Amino acid sequence: MSATSSTMSPEDQSPDEKTPDNKAPDRSIELNTLGFADPLRWIVLGFRDFLKAPGIGLFYGACFMAMGWALMKVFQSAPAYTLALSAGFLLTGPFMCLGLYHVSRTLEAGQQPDFGQSLLAWDARIGPLGIFGFVLLVLEMLWGRASLIVFAVSFDGMPDFKGSLLALLDPENINFIVAYVAVGALFAGLIYATCVISIPMLLDRNTDAITAGLTSFRLVLTQPGVMIWWGLLLTGLVVLAMLPWFAGLLVVGPVLGHASWHAYRAAVQRDAAAEVPQG
Repeated sequence: MSATSSTMSPEDQSPDEKTPDNKAPDRSIELNTLGFADPLRWIVLGFRDFLKAPGIGLFYGACFMAMGWALMKVFQSAPAYTLALSAGFLLTGPFMCLGLYHVSRTLEAGQQPDFGQSLLAWDARIGPLGIFGFVLLVLEMLWGRASLIVFAVSFDGMPDFKGSLLALLDPENINFIVAYVAVGALFAGLIYATCVISIPMLLDRNTDAITAGLTSFRLVLTQPGVMIWWGLLLTGLVVLAMLPWFAGLLVVGPVLGHASWHAYRAAVQRDAAAEVPQG
């Protein structure tokens, strides 16, 4: 062996030769090609996971339902702020589903899921998840501020709807409705594209928050048809589950959480070396 090779510095080494501690973030994550039938398959797989661990699923479903009740209670006195805060469903939902992702991952490994471990699923990846959560929190604050601005320019002060959603959706308020939906669609689309597979990826793979978010965004940009279809399915099922006083979220919420794990598994090629060991 020559002296040159024996004194080679870490900077001169290729990425494959670097030690795990100095490993650069994986920015070449390979994506699979998805079909329009895949989202329906993910829902079926999610329902199977729910049936295998119904107690854990019902706990998270009850949390989703309680969030809906809380928002409805606040709506009676502060509709403008409630509509802005309702955007938080898109943010808190994926993070609350961390426990459901953990359950699906455990079942996939042929193990029995544990409720306590599902509650602490974030613990092993607290750093990347914290960074990702901060970014989403900023987006939520911007969305909330934009929503309040739409209210301010559409009405003379904050209107009193007396807790009536139908009053808010009066055809006379068509300009407000169009503006609010447009702003909401912009932020919702951005958050969806960033989150659709990134949070289960952070739980499963030893990757950083930026790589996970960019991979999720790349999936949506390269396969927009399937991902829009998946987003419409998620939205439609959640809306239907909310109609009977949010009671449907008791089951639909955890099923979609499990299904989102299977969406990640189908979209991203496996890399055993990059996966976080089961906790």
